[in-house]
Amino acid sequence: MTHFHSRSIVSRRWFFLFVLLCSSLLAVAQKQTVLVSGTVKGSNGKPLEAATVSVYTLVKNETKTDTFSAVGISNKLGEYTVKAVASEAMQIEISLIGFTTVLEPIVWLTGSGQLKAGSYTLTEASNQLGNVVVTAKKPFMQLGVDRRIFNADASIVSKGGTAVDLMRTIPGLNVDVNGNVQLRNSSPQIFVDGRPTILTLEQIPSDDIEKVEVITNPSAKYDAGSTGGIINVVLKKSRRNGMNGTASIGGGIPKVFNSNVSINYRQGKLNFFASGSYNRSGGLAISRADRTNKQNGQPSSYFNQRTESDRSRKFSSGRIGLDYFMDDMNSISVSQGFVDGRFGFEETQDQTYYDANRQLTQTGIRYNSDYFGFKRQNTQVNYRRTYAKEGKEWTADFTYNGGTNGGANDISNQLFFADGNVNGPAVLVRNEGVGNGRQYTFQTDYVNPISENSKLELGARMYQNISNDKLDVFSVANSGNTKLPLSNNYGFKEMINAVYGNYSNALGKRWKYQAGLRFEYSKFDGELKDSAQKFGYTYPNKSSGIWNAFFPSLYLTYQLKDGHDLQINFSRRIRRPNFWQINPYTDISDPQNIRKGNPALQPEFTNSFEVNYNRVYEKGNFLISAYYRNNTQDITQYTDTINADLLSQLGSAGITPTALVSTYINADRTNRSGLELTWQHKFTPAFDISPNLNFQYRDVKAIVNNINLSNYGFNWNARLTVNYKIVKPDSKWLNNISFQLMGEHESPRVIPQGRMKAQQSMDFAIRKDFLKNNAGTLTFNVQDVFNSRIMGTITDTDRFYQDSFRRWNVRTIRLTFSYRFGNKDLQIFKRKEGGDGEGGEG
Repeated sequence: MTHFHSRSIVSRRWFFLFVLLCSSLLAVAQKQTVLVSGTVKGSNGKPLEAATVSVYTLVKNETKTDTFSAVGISNKLGEYTVKAVASEAMQIEISLIGFTTVLEPIVWLTGSGQLKAGSYTLTEASNQLGNVVVTAKKPFMQLGVDRRIFNADASIVSKGGTAVDLMRTIPGLNVDVNGNVQLRNSSPQIFVDGRPTILTLEQIPSDDIEKVEVITNPSAKYDAGSTGGIINVVLKKSRRNGMNGTASIGGGIPKVFNSNVSINYRQGKLNFFASGSYNRSGGLAISRADRTNKQNGQPSSYFNQRTESDRSRKFSSGRIGLDYFMDDMNSISVSQGFVDGRFGFEETQDQTYYDANRQLTQTGIRYNSDYFGFKRQNTQVNYRRTYAKEGKEWTADFTYNGGTNGGANDISNQLFFADGNVNGPAVLVRNEGVGNGRQYTFQTDYVNPISENSKLELGARMYQNISNDKLDVFSVANSGNTKLPLSNNYGFKEMINAVYGNYSNALGKRWKYQAGLRFEYSKFDGELKDSAQKFGYTYPNKSSGIWNAFFPSLYLTYQLKDGHDLQINFSRRIRRPNFWQINPYTDISDPQNIRKGNPALQPEFTNSFEVNYNRVYEKGNFLISAYYRNNTQDITQYTDTINADLLSQLGSAGITPTALVSTYINADRTNRSGLELTWQHKFTPAFDISPNLNFQYRDVKAIVNNINLSNYGFNWNARLTVNYKIVKPDSKWLNNISFQLMGEHESPRVIPQGRMKAQQSMDFAIRKDFLKNNAGTLTFNVQDVFNSRIMGTITDTDRFYQDSFRRWNVRTIRLTFSYRFGNKDLQIFKRKEGGDGEGGEG
């Protein structure tokens, strides 16, 4: 009771602060107002997005002098519009992290409702102190026009970890024990630098990431496969003159080691960048399952299982690239990346079997030794053409992702009678697998601002994914190895071709809209090569209709009377099944909880609606989002007892008739409706908080094999990030110490056959900046302070009831040292005498 009472007090305080804020804004609205508009550019003439524009007004009357402020954010064309109190004494301040701040007076013509402030240029804010480049600290979260932007360096709890650790700190995202990310309980599409990737988030070091962009409801410009939204991971790359970079090294428990180095060199028209990293981690992961098997709704037997996995993960990566600025309007970038991964585990599983009277019938012990490795490479070529007309540009990009993988695991399973005597010989199974994959993406985009308010965007995209995997499963005996039907020689080819168009304009002074339409032709051809069984889908085809190839989007934005923004948007999208969901491979690494793909799986379609209220004010920002998603043919996990055909195939692998098989089906539909609140507030320059609340109602309708899997229920999750920094310039040891605490709670959540259990976790970090000009940073962080980050599931059907949990990642304690270096005046390519020494920038 105390827990909920405390939460309600906090909620009331937030509401009270919000009411005070709105009251003050209403007071401002009673004054005469003016729309202040203009543009923001960088020193290279390119528009700057997400710059904060503040307009300050001094209003004098007979009794007192009032100061009012209004805040806005520039869009991707660098444009801003701020509704401010009108006065003869007005100033405009424009700031953006990493750039110098502009503060200038502006002149208002009495009686006019509009003020054209003109164009402002921000120069890069880097101070050369010795050989170290010092830049301003970025806030953790910024709100753009259609996305939320999260600065990776501000998340000190993820320092030295992977992208998975960073995702856990981002409001609105949930990460399960396997490292899978969900946005509003849906799976988002992962991009790296705006392009598809075959890398997993676990394979990307957090120290390589500059920012993460979260797009909850993408427009027609983006791949229609982003049903669950888009997470775009933007890697670090600087374009400052001279040389600069960072290096870090760290270690911790269990078996944690991390190192990273990145360097950037810019001279004249050339910008060179490179980075490399190595990450290692381990830990003893545990899982448990307690099951009641049923016949005619009554318990027929019981089964308990306990598993310990000693895990080891090693990842190394490298990236190198070059930007060439041919002239003021043309530039080309080329980059090459490599990733090498090695991981495995030694697993021990204890099993106990009971009859209907809970009398022990037999026990079992299972050993699983697994090793897996992969190599990945990424090639990108990007061309950009700008024009004299501001905001007009054309880009053309080519991306290649490729790689190989392979591994093996040995499974031994021994059963014992209740008295401890051996029940038959041990069952030995060996898996050997190899695979390769290639992805090709070509994309071109054209943007043309037709007028001050209208803009046309056009683009096309071609994507091809080719994959081949072969798995051989053997029953190992004294007489030799016998190949089992579990073996799988599998290949597929996926193709998606798309074109899109977006048009945006204004309706009057307050309404703005963006309408878009995307057409995608997609085809998936899969084949089980040993049996020549083929499967897949084509959209559109004669049966699905042409409608399944069109994906519209619509954004309506209304600038409220007091300067706040209200946005309503809609989009239609598609979610295609991934490799593991459609691959018919049967995974028996857990003999009582088998996993198997479904080659007959079809894509799901989503109609997504959102209403967003956004307010940016002097000390923070506040966002309320109400959303509704209707998923037809929803891809849903389904679990049942093993059938006779599969059991006969697995008899040589030691599988019992009580085993469960999890696969995927297309449900009739799943509806999700919810409300999300995100707030960031800076109480003082040294103290800020970022709470996030998400409330959701889920309704699933599905019938499989005459079994009703329909379910519905309410769930919520809350996250709070608190940052505090000690600033004492007169104290050498206490100055520049930052603290970060992040806590999260997720309530139980319904699934088609039961519910996910509640989860909670807490992360903590301390950061100290030191050395000359704060070039050095020491970070101590603890992830999952109470070792409570586990995923529990209750599955309840007419045939069985199972209560299980799984912990894949364990509490990690890490200490990391980072060093920043730079030399703005360093020149490798010297010009001949008479030259300008550095060359002009493109």
